[in-house]
Formats: sequence, structure tokens, C-alpha cells
Amino acid sequence: MAVKLFEPYTVKNVTFPNRIVMSPMCMYSCFEEDGKPGDFHFTHYTSRAVGKVGLIILEATGVLPEGRISDRDLGIWSDAHIEGLAKLVSAIKQYGAKAGIQLAHAGRKARVKNGDIFAPSPLRFSDEYKLPKEMTRDDIRRTVKAFKDAAERAKKSGFDVIEIHAAHGYLINQFLSPLTNQRKDAYGGTSENRCRLLFEIIGEVKTVWDGPLFVRISASDHHAGGLVADDYVEIAKQLKKLGVDLIDVSSGGVVPDAQFRVYPGYQVPFAEKIKREADIPVGAVGLITSPLQAEEILQNGRADLIFLGRELLRNPYWPYHAAKELGHPLEAPEQYRRGWI
Repeated sequence: MAVKLFEPYTVKNVTFPNRIVMSPMCMYSCFEEDGKPGDFHFTHYTSRAVGKVGLIILEATGVLPEGRISDRDLGIWSDAHIEGLAKLVSAIKQYGAKAGIQLAHAGRKARVKNGDIFAPSPLRFSDEYKLPKEMTRDDIRRTVKAFKDAAERAKKSGFDVIEIHAAHGYLINQFLSPLTNQRKDAYGGTSENRCRLLFEIIGEVKTVWDGPLFVRISASDHHAGGLVADDYVEIAKQLKKLGVDLIDVSSGGVVPDAQFRVYPGYQVPFAEKIKREADIPVGAVGLITSPLQAEEILQNGRADLIFLGRELLRNPYWPYHAAKELGHPLEAPEQYRRGWI
């Protein structure tokens, strides 16, 4: 039986060399507050490309300065970011990996030092966070445009994939969940209204971006009165109609007192459910650490891509070790060939 983890995977006009994806993970490593990549980013991301990860998705990258999770996040709110991001993309691609970027707005979970932060409703995430201002219609229009402009900059920077961050309690997730969205206008109340911001962002992004488009979701709020996987099946069906190519399925993060158990593969059933019931490709996440575990998920049709986070922080060369364990020949980077025999 062929090793599925190392089969190429094609989305639109982009083919990933294998099914291994580096999950977006915040690094908080911009040395200035300008959101530009520095030496750390080139070392961090390029080393995973050398290690033969098929798709590398950059950390949550702020579409607006006030939408960063921290002052040291990457940014894409200005044309001044294009040059540095383009160099980083080039460094990743020279080793055969594809490059993606996660476009994000933190909403009430922004921890920037200066200025106001914004959310669908004026509710703090916790006492340690600022009180957000409730977004006006003008604020919403500005944010939708910021995602569109960011997508255009991502295209100019040479990215292969865009992922819209609608998970983990950040702005779009805050609009989606009734736990955080108490609005009475067209962006709150009903499920349709709570989805409006996400759908508008996708619509605008697609006017400037025709490449692979992913959306990361939190498939359960893990809290009474919040959204559950069945709700996200319906949202995923709508995302498919809007032209989204793949759902990156995580969960949690919208409220601080969510209750759930964490164990290897704990998120995979959410991905499996959405893939089966919404009939859309999905990525599986959630303490996936072993090659056999990853291969089982793919062989049994539970997901289409394997997103690795912490395991790739521990081991940039996880694909090499996975190929050895699964008995798959993996072409080495020329410089490392002597050690990869």
C-alpha cells in the first residue's frame, strides 16, 4: 500500500509535495513593532522547508495594527510588508515547500499596548485583557477591506495559499459564536447574521485571490450555549459554496473557561465529521505526533492534510523520520544527502 502521507496533494493550480502542513503558530518574534519578518523567521520557517514539510503556513499575520495578538506579531497591513514577506516566501520555496499565510485579526484577544481594540460586542476576554470597543458598521467595512488588501499583498509576496483565521476566539470566531456576539443588527442574533462578517471577507478576498483558500475554524466552543460541531457542518457547507477549498479544523479558544480533554488526535473527529457531512476537504490537527497516527488518519479518509504544530517545533525534520518509519524514500536536500542515506 502506498504511503499516503507522502502523496502529492493538489488544490487548484498548486501541488504540495506531500500531505504534511506546518500549522500557523504565533512566534511573537518581530524585534520592532512594525510587523516585518526578521532573522528568526528566516531560520524558523526555512528549516522546516529543508526538513521537507510540504506546506508551511506562516503564523497569524495581522491585517490591521490593532488586530495583532501582540505588538511583536507579523503584519500585512501595509505595502511596506511585501518586500520582507516576499524574501521569506522565496527562502521557503527554494527547498520545494509551498508557502501559505494566515490572515488574522485578534479582536478582543489583541494585546497591543497602544490604542483601542475592537470586537463584535464590548466584552472582555478576561480581566487581563482590555475592554474592546463594539465595532461600528464603518469598523466592519474597514476590517473587510483590510482582509482584501492583505490578500492582494499576499499575492504580490508570492504566497501559494491563503488561510483566513476564523478560529481560536479571534475576531471572526467572536462574530460566529453567540457567546461573544450580542449584537442586534445584521451582524448578530441569527446564525446567518453571525456568519455575515466571515462570508463578506471571503467574498472580498476572492475578488483579488484565485489561488487555494483555506479557512481555520474552531469546530466547538466547548461551552454551554456555544457552537458545536453540527453548527460548523452547516457553516462549512456554505463555505464550500463560497469557493473555500479546505477547512482547517481546530476547536476552542472563544471563552477562557471552556472545558475539554486534550489527548493525541483529540481534534480529528471534528475534521472527520465536517469532511463527511459537509463534503469538503479538511486538515486534521490536535497533538498528532507519530507517523503511524498521521498515516492512519489519511488512509481511513478522516482528513486530507495533516497539520503539525508542536511536533514541528520539537523536530524540524519530522518528515525525514516519518519517511524512515513508514518505509518511504524521501529525496534529501543536496547539502544533507550524506546524512539522509
